[in-house]
Amino acid sequence: MAAVTERPLDADLLRRHDVAGPRYTSYPTADRFVEAYQGAQHLQALRQRGTAQPLSVYVHIPFCEQLCYYCACNKIITKHHERAAPYLAALNMEMDLVAEALGAGSGGAAPVSQLHLGGGSPTFLSDTELSALMDALRRRFKLLPGAELSIEVDPRTVDLQRLTHLRLLGFNRLSFGVQDFDAAVQKAVHRVQPLAQVAKLMQQARELGFASTNVDLIYGLPLQTPASFARTIAQVAELRPDRIAMYAYAHLPQRFKPQRRIVAELLPPAGDKLAMLSGAISALLGEGYAFIGMDHFALPDDPLAVAKRQGMLHRGFQGYSTQPDCDLVGLGVSSISRVGATYAQNAKTLAEYEDALKLRQLPVQRGLALTRDDLLRRAVIMALMCQGRVEFESIAASYLVDVPTYFAPELTRLTQLAEQGLVTLEPGAIQVTPLGWYFVRAIALVFDRYCQADASRERFSKII
Repeated sequence: MAAVTERPLDADLLRRHDVAGPRYTSYPTADRFVEAYQGAQHLQALRQRGTAQPLSVYVHIPFCEQLCYYCACNKIITKHHERAAPYLAALNMEMDLVAEALGAGSGGAAPVSQLHLGGGSPTFLSDTELSALMDALRRRFKLLPGAELSIEVDPRTVDLQRLTHLRLLGFNRLSFGVQDFDAAVQKAVHRVQPLAQVAKLMQQARELGFASTNVDLIYGLPLQTPASFARTIAQVAELRPDRIAMYAYAHLPQRFKPQRRIVAELLPPAGDKLAMLSGAISALLGEGYAFIGMDHFALPDDPLAVAKRQGMLHRGFQGYSTQPDCDLVGLGVSSISRVGATYAQNAKTLAEYEDALKLRQLPVQRGLALTRDDLLRRAVIMALMCQGRVEFESIAASYLVDVPTYFAPELTRLTQLAEQGLVTLEPGAIQVTPLGWYFVRAIALVFDRYCQADASRERFSKII
């Protein structure tokens, strides 16, 4: 795997590719799901799958005590913690239905190599509720030795006692939502959490033996400047998390109601936003972090960085992963499952989710059965996103197509990216260059049949 360039990114190239496009945690992307796909189809996919191969499991906990103005997640803002009890009861019913469909009664519990609790704020749940949830998961699934058990943590909702409890429950990876350490920015987005608080929690996490810590950051928030974000990057680098995820803020108030509280005039101009990205990349590389792809960084000895060097990266709805390309079961409101050649998404509202389960029905609201073309393009896009290379011979053997003929229009479009130094077109392969890793979404976009046919991509965030 080629090393990523450390020279400053060209500002003109950044501007040229500052367009909207998918993040490709799936292909086709979730906006292509259809309501004709319902619980019966998902049930069939689960039954056909069985319990032979390890699964990845995602559990969505939608509750948060406070509203973060930038948020685009599916969440419920409430200080009434008693609302968690009926939701956990519904989760138990969904787990029963899924485990039964997978054949747990006859073939044993489905093995799980990766479990992730996200939200919302999973740490909205009490210690007792988290214990009950983990017990329920272990009754329906077989958590394998060495499995990655991760949870998203709101630093404002945890302390040493809570971290200790999470470790006792078996969690070995934590993801801290930070976004920015600048006090003015935190106030502008309604998420105040001092640097000292996060630093203390990260130190305690290391002492408790968590194998990995991740920090989430966002650039492009109100009142951010290249100088202020550079300070945040320096502070994060000093904390030395194993992984860093740095996302571009997408201001879409027409889609996400909380963002209407953000004063648009306070958002940084496009030039400043690009300067934040370029400066952050240079600073993190200078601090010894490896660039994984898109907006992810990791310390050189982190398994994610090792997988990148070895060409063993994988990608799913939770981003880059070291886990083999396995099926995903999503549990909870709005969760998405990927099983074989299908996707299924649960109902997005709590009422619809719970109503379906009261009838002992899977709460699937929409989904997709992939076509042969979808599967072929998914293989190409994921090869670009994860390995940075597409071997024509491998694709041809798996999908029985002549790649240069089938993708003739796409290969023609790639010549422009090749002229920009983002890809190298070989006789039997496409190779992402070290510079091209920063623009890998733009490269993948060339092979997205849906986006190429859709001139408007306003529902997506900017690629840069």
